[in-house]
Order: sequence, then C-alpha cells, then structure tokens
Amino acid sequence: MNTYYKAIIIATVIFINTNLAHSQFKNEFSVGFIQGVVYPTVSFDPLVTQQSFFRYHGGLAVRYIAEPNVGIQAELTYSQRGWNEQAYSSGHFRKEIDYIELPLLTHIYMGKDAFRFFVQLGPKIRYAINETNTNTYINSSSHQHTTEIDNQVDYSLLGGFGIEIRTKKIGFFQVEARYDFGIGDIYSNRKADYFARSSNQAIIASINYLYPLFKKK
Repeated sequence: MNTYYKAIIIATVIFINTNLAHSQFKNEFSVGFIQGVVYPTVSFDPLVTQQSFFRYHGGLAVRYIAEPNVGIQAELTYSQRGWNEQAYSSGHFRKEIDYIELPLLTHIYMGKDAFRFFVQLGPKIRYAINETNTNTYINSSSHQHTTEIDNQVDYSLLGGFGIEIRTKKIGFFQVEARYDFGIGDIYSNRKADYFARSSNQAIIASINYLYPLFKKK
C-alpha cells in the first residue's frame, strides 16, 4: 500500500472518530463558587523587600462548554491583595487592598466523565474597593507608606491548572492553582513618579464547586 492510500485511510479514521466524539458530546452549562487563599505581592521598581502573608480569595463562577475539551468560564470574585514588608526593629508596614475582580477564562480539559485535568487562561480586570495600612514606624517617609494607590482599576493575565472530580448527582469538585500576573501598576509610573513599576502579583490556591444546570446535544 503506497503512502497516498495510507494517508487517505488515516484521514478517514480521524474524521470518523472526530464526528463520533461530536455526536456523543453534550453542551454543558454550570454555575458554582470558588473558595481559596491568595499569596499576594507587588512587583516594585525600585525594589521593596517583602515577606509572605496570606489573604482570602473567593467568589462565583459560570462555565459553558460548547465543544469537546474547550469551554469558557466567567467569574465574579472578591480578592484581598496588597503587600507585607520585611519587618525591622524600627517598625513594620503592610498595605491591604481589597478588589472586586472579573476574569474571563478559556477552559481546556482532558479526561473522561468522572475525572478531568484542566488548564485555564485569560485576562482579568479588577477594581479596588478598600485600602488599609498597618504602619508601626514612628517616622516613615517612604513613598508607599505615605501615599494611597493612584489606580483603582487594574488588570492582569491569569493562568492555572487543576483537577476536577465529576459526580452525576451532586456536581463537580475542583482543586486549582493559579498565577496572577499583573500588567498594570497601582501607582502612577510617569518619569517624574517614584515607582517605575508597581504591579500586583499573586499565587492563588482554591477549592471550587460547580453544578451543571443543563446538558444537551
């Protein structure tokens, strides 16, 4: 059998399998919630030395899967961000910023009905609703200690991966890890300003639950 006929047979098998998968596929619309923790930092230039602290991250999610292995997920989340500076004998400073966030993510999954591995990627926009300082320095003249953030609106690129355990009666359970890469700055970054860069960064770990409202071919 020559190469030409082999190529035709392989293409035919792929076409039949693809059509079979589409014929068995059911569109899925799910709603649920996200509950987790966030490890926030801010990438400063000039550098600000920071130490770890953890805050809350959670909200609502809506997911629609219209094609095999690919869907879209929209979220409305409340996320506590900020940074925690290295403590010294002279004092300590921490800024906490609370955001309402709107991510729009491409959902890519692999696996069967009972268990799936997934990846999610997409943009996020957020709005700062609250800002709180904890400052134990007696006399502090650092720019970030004495100045409120300039930009309430911020945006970032979000990527993550996780596993999903799917049940037929009570919905879908996920464990997920994400990295939130800020591409905006919380302080003004003009030439005359102190910071050239001040972008939100975060690692997010969460346990999520989704319930399918309907499935149809």
